[in-house]
Amino acid sequence: MSAWLLRPAPEEPPGVVLRRLLEREPVVVAPGVFSPLSAVVARRAGFAALYVSGAGFSASLALPDLGLFTLTELADFVRRVYRACGLPLLVDADTGFGEALNVLSAVRELEGSGAAAIQLEDQPLPKRCGHLSGKSVVPPEEMARKVAAAASARRHALIVARTDARAVEGLEGAVRRALLYREAGADVIFPEALESEEEFAEFARRVGGWLLANMTEFGRSPYLTAHRLAELGYRVVIFPVTALRAAMKAAEEVLEVLRRDGTQVEVLDRLQTRAELYDRIGYAAYEEWDAQLAQRFREGGQG
Repeated sequence: MSAWLLRPAPEEPPGVVLRRLLEREPVVVAPGVFSPLSAVVARRAGFAALYVSGAGFSASLALPDLGLFTLTELADFVRRVYRACGLPLLVDADTGFGEALNVLSAVRELEGSGAAAIQLEDQPLPKRCGHLSGKSVVPPEEMARKVAAAASARRHALIVARTDARAVEGLEGAVRRALLYREAGADVIFPEALESEEEFAEFARRVGGWLLANMTEFGRSPYLTAHRLAELGYRVVIFPVTALRAAMKAAEEVLEVLRRDGTQVEVLDRLQTRAELYDRIGYAAYEEWDAQLAQRFREGGQG
């Protein structure tokens, strides 16, 4: 049951909650969510942290993953997702919406919206999906300045530094950058698009600390389980667009049936029922609260 309007305000900042989770758990699996309702479903499934993917958010706006959304749009989305689920959110801020000064603003804005961790990457604008060819990276010192700016601006949020250098400078370049970004203040290092289990293991051995692995579909990285990645040294595993891909595939199939048949009867068994939807959003809790409030004031008026 969601009923987020009726929940008390959280007692601890989400960054503190996420840090404690990382200190306690061998691995944190964070699926990507693409709406407040999808975040509620993920919480119901038992996940303790969630990922707000730049690619997923762009796709939800019918935009390519080229850094085309604004900080205001992302912050508003993060605010809506966080208040719906109340879970720590790792938020993909792409390149930080500009240079180091812009990063200061982005971190303050996103943490104020509920972000528990803020991710920056070392591509120039326009950035590209991390698993496509033709990427480039900014000079490492430029990214280090952004990381340092982010670390100075945050209050409790963790800073995640992603490097796309594997495809441009090889594994050696990715390792060098990771060590520099950690020295600049990154709490978590995210090596994007490693190409084998051996590379994941080598990177973890040489960089150490809190590491994040991306298990996106149809990309350059092999499919490894969260358990195996934990064995290799990774503390966070994200599945950024898995749920969105599944939801959109299902929507396409159902809409095709509607177009063809003019009725949804054939696919009723594939639809979330009214009762299931109401349960997810806490419909009954709102009705109960409203009835209790009305009763209290009726009784007060009679007295």
